[in-house]
Amino acid sequence: MKPVVIDNFLDKQSFQNLQNIMFGENFCWNYNEHIDYIDEQEKFRFQFTHTFYRQNIGPSSQQYGKLSHILNKIRPKEIYRIKANLLSRTSEIVENSFHVDIADLGILPWTTSILYMNTNNGYTEFETGAKVESIENRMLVFPAEMKHRGTSCTDKKVRVVINFNYLT
Repeated sequence: MKPVVIDNFLDKQSFQNLQNIMFGENFCWNYNEHIDYIDEQEKFRFQFTHTFYRQNIGPSSQQYGKLSHILNKIRPKEIYRIKANLLSRTSEIVENSFHVDIADLGILPWTTSILYMNTNNGYTEFETGAKVESIENRMLVFPAEMKHRGTSCTDKKVRVVINFNYLT
Protein backbone atom coordinates (compact mmCIF):
# COMPACT_ATOMS: atom_id res chain seq x y z
CA MET A 1 0.00 0.00 0.00
CA LYS A 2 1.27 3.45 -0.91
CA PRO A 3 0.41 6.55 1.12
CA VAL A 4 -3.09 7.86 0.46
CA VAL A 5 -4.10 11.51 0.92
CA ILE A 6 -7.75 12.30 1.64
CA ASP A 7 -8.67 15.98 1.60
CA ASN A 8 -11.76 17.20 3.48
CA PHE A 9 -11.68 14.01 5.51
CA LEU A 10 -14.38 15.11 7.96
CA ASP A 11 -17.45 17.15 7.21
CA LYS A 12 -16.80 20.84 7.80
CA GLN A 13 -18.79 21.12 11.05
CA SER A 14 -17.24 18.02 12.66
CA PHE A 15 -13.74 19.20 11.77
CA GLN A 16 -14.33 22.74 13.05
CA ASN A 17 -15.75 21.41 16.33
CA LEU A 18 -12.64 19.28 16.89
CA GLN A 19 -10.33 22.11 15.80
CA ASN A 20 -12.04 24.54 18.22
CA ILE A 21 -11.57 22.10 21.08
CA MET A 22 -7.92 21.39 20.33
CA PHE A 23 -7.00 25.04 19.80
CA GLY A 24 -9.05 26.17 22.79
CA GLU A 25 -7.62 27.33 26.09
CA ASN A 26 -9.05 24.36 28.00
CA PHE A 27 -7.39 21.63 25.91
CA CYS A 28 -4.58 20.00 27.88
CA TRP A 29 -1.20 19.87 26.13
CA ASN A 30 1.71 18.13 27.87
CA TYR A 31 5.34 19.14 27.48
CA ASN A 32 7.43 16.35 25.94
CA GLU A 33 11.17 16.95 25.94
CA HIS A 34 11.67 14.63 22.97
CA ILE A 35 10.21 14.30 19.51
CA ASP A 36 11.79 11.21 17.94
CA TYR A 37 14.51 10.08 20.42
CA ILE A 38 16.97 9.38 17.63
CA ASP A 39 19.83 11.80 16.96
CA GLU A 40 22.10 14.16 18.83
CA GLN A 41 20.28 17.27 17.56
CA GLU A 42 17.11 15.88 19.06
CA LYS A 43 18.19 16.83 22.57
CA PHE A 44 17.38 20.47 21.81
CA ARG A 45 13.93 19.80 20.34
CA PHE A 46 10.63 19.48 22.14
CA GLN A 47 6.93 19.27 21.45
CA PHE A 48 3.64 19.29 23.25
CA THR A 49 1.48 16.17 23.07
CA HIS A 50 -1.96 14.98 24.04
CA THR A 51 -2.52 11.23 24.21
CA PHE A 52 -6.10 10.21 23.51
CA TYR A 53 -5.62 6.43 23.61
CA ARG A 54 -2.94 3.88 24.54
CA GLN A 55 -2.87 0.17 23.82
CA ASN A 56 -3.54 -1.98 26.90
CA ILE A 57 -4.83 1.10 28.75
CA GLY A 58 -7.64 2.35 26.56
CA PRO A 59 -8.86 5.95 26.42
CA SER A 60 -6.42 8.18 28.31
CA SER A 61 -8.12 11.51 27.70
CA GLN A 62 -11.49 12.98 28.54
CA GLN A 63 -11.48 14.23 24.94
CA TYR A 64 -11.33 10.72 23.41
CA GLY A 65 -15.07 10.79 22.60
CA LYS A 66 -14.50 13.83 20.38
CA LEU A 67 -12.74 11.51 17.89
CA SER A 68 -15.84 9.41 17.21
CA HIS A 69 -16.40 10.91 13.73
CA ILE A 70 -12.87 9.92 12.76
CA LEU A 71 -13.01 6.46 14.29
CA ASN A 72 -16.31 5.78 12.53
CA LYS A 73 -14.60 6.52 9.21
CA ILE A 74 -11.33 4.59 9.72
CA ARG A 75 -13.01 1.68 11.56
CA PRO A 76 -10.00 0.30 13.44
CA LYS A 77 -10.12 -3.32 14.60
CA GLU A 78 -7.57 -2.48 17.26
CA ILE A 79 -5.97 0.79 18.31
CA TYR A 80 -2.31 0.99 19.28
CA ARG A 81 -2.19 4.72 20.05
CA ILE A 82 -3.84 8.02 19.20
CA LYS A 83 -1.72 11.07 19.99
CA ALA A 84 -1.83 14.72 19.01
CA ASN A 85 1.42 16.63 18.47
CA LEU A 86 1.88 20.38 18.68
CA LEU A 87 5.12 21.89 17.38
CA SER A 88 5.76 25.58 17.88
CA ARG A 89 6.87 27.87 15.07
CA THR A 90 10.57 28.04 14.26
CA SER A 91 12.48 30.64 12.24
CA GLU A 92 13.40 27.97 9.66
CA ILE A 93 11.71 24.64 8.91
CA VAL A 94 13.18 22.00 11.23
CA GLU A 95 12.99 18.45 9.89
CA ASN A 96 12.77 15.80 12.57
CA SER A 97 14.26 12.31 12.29
CA PHE A 98 12.79 9.55 10.14
CA HIS A 99 10.99 7.04 12.33
CA VAL A 100 8.08 4.63 12.64
CA ASP A 101 5.44 5.19 15.32
CA ILE A 102 5.36 1.55 16.46
CA ALA A 103 8.79 0.12 17.33
CA ASP A 104 7.85 -3.59 17.24
CA LEU A 105 5.40 -4.06 14.39
CA GLY A 106 5.49 -7.85 14.45
CA ILE A 107 3.61 -9.42 11.53
CA LEU A 108 0.40 -7.46 11.95
CA PRO A 109 -0.50 -4.92 9.24
CA TRP A 110 -0.54 -1.75 11.38
CA THR A 111 -1.63 1.49 9.76
CA THR A 112 -0.58 5.04 10.56
CA SER A 113 -2.86 7.96 9.75
CA ILE A 114 -2.18 11.63 10.31
CA LEU A 115 -4.97 14.19 10.47
CA TYR A 116 -3.68 17.73 9.91
CA MET A 117 -5.45 20.15 12.24
CA ASN A 118 -4.22 23.38 10.67
CA THR A 119 -2.81 24.59 7.39
CA ASN A 120 0.83 25.65 7.54
CA ASN A 121 4.08 25.29 5.59
CA GLY A 122 5.21 22.24 7.58
CA TYR A 123 4.92 18.78 6.07
CA THR A 124 5.31 15.04 6.49
CA GLU A 125 8.12 13.49 4.50
CA PHE A 126 8.82 9.84 3.67
CA GLU A 127 12.27 8.30 3.16
CA THR A 128 11.45 8.16 -0.56
CA GLY A 129 11.47 11.97 -0.59
CA ALA A 130 7.69 12.22 -1.06
CA LYS A 131 6.19 15.08 0.95
CA VAL A 132 2.64 15.73 2.09
CA GLU A 133 1.74 19.32 2.91
CA SER A 134 -0.03 20.24 6.14
CA ILE A 135 -3.52 21.20 4.97
CA GLU A 136 -6.26 21.33 7.58
CA ASN A 137 -8.74 18.43 7.49
CA ARG A 138 -6.37 16.36 5.32
CA MET A 139 -5.87 12.72 6.32
CA LEU A 140 -2.72 10.87 5.31
CA VAL A 141 -2.92 7.05 5.51
CA PHE A 142 0.07 4.71 5.10
CA PRO A 143 1.52 1.40 6.31
CA ALA A 144 3.06 1.82 9.75
CA GLU A 145 6.38 0.33 8.61
CA MET A 146 7.00 3.32 6.31
CA LYS A 147 9.56 5.64 7.86
CA HIS A 148 8.40 9.24 7.93
CA ARG A 149 9.17 12.50 9.64
CA GLY A 150 7.37 15.67 10.51
CA THR A 151 8.61 19.22 10.55
CA SER A 152 8.01 22.49 12.29
CA CYS A 153 6.44 25.41 10.44
CA THR A 154 7.45 29.04 9.97
CA ASP A 155 4.19 30.68 8.93
CA LYS A 156 1.83 29.88 11.83
CA LYS A 157 2.28 29.89 15.61
CA VAL A 158 1.94 26.10 15.77
CA ARG A 159 1.66 22.96 13.64
CA VAL A 160 -0.87 20.48 15.04
CA VAL A 161 -1.55 16.91 13.89
CA ILE A 162 -3.27 13.85 15.31
CA ASN A 163 -1.49 10.52 14.76
CA PHE A 164 -3.54 7.34 14.67
CA ASN A 165 -1.84 3.92 14.86
CA TYR A 166 -4.24 1.02 14.37
CA LEU A 167 -5.15 -2.28 12.71
CA THR A 168 -7.76 -2.27 9.95
